[in-house]
Amino acid sequence: MADERPLYERDPAAWQAHLAEGNARQPRKRVGADVLLRNGDGDVLLVDPRYKPDWDLPGGMAEANEPPHLAAEREVREELGLELRIGPLLVVDWVAPHGPWDDSLMFIFDGGALPPAEPLKPADGELADARFVALDDAQALLRPYVWHRLRHAVAALSDGRPRYLTNGAT
Repeated sequence: MADERPLYERDPAAWQAHLAEGNARQPRKRVGADVLLRNGDGDVLLVDPRYKPDWDLPGGMAEANEPPHLAAEREVREELGLELRIGPLLVVDWVAPHGPWDDSLMFIFDGGALPPAEPLKPADGELADARFVALDDAQALLRPYVWHRLRHAVAALSDGRPRYLTNGAT
């Protein structure tokens, strides 16, 4: 009579190999993590990356197996020299495949309000500039889907309800 117990009980090593094989075939998602930072006037911090035409929120892509909130902290530290403790999640946006890119998950976390200090300066060569702008002025600098994410992040900040978006829309 064949042993009818599940594989994980009969042969734990074979079960682990089965899981590893399945994991190797699963799709991988790119993950981006941005931060909503404000000043005392409620202006939002935007950055001007040298490697793309439009302004963006501070942040960037997570490394392999890096939690999104830690990716956001690392990116802000590398790009702006700021040591921040990232706050609550404000937005998750699923972005469909486009151009050469597969789909991705983009997160925005609350970075809080920065105290008045000297002007922020890029800390590495990735950024050409960083500055606070009024929310209404941000739309002209951002790609439309980033603008929608930012708008939803600000709304989530005010009502305490994180947003789930698809391609920048609810």
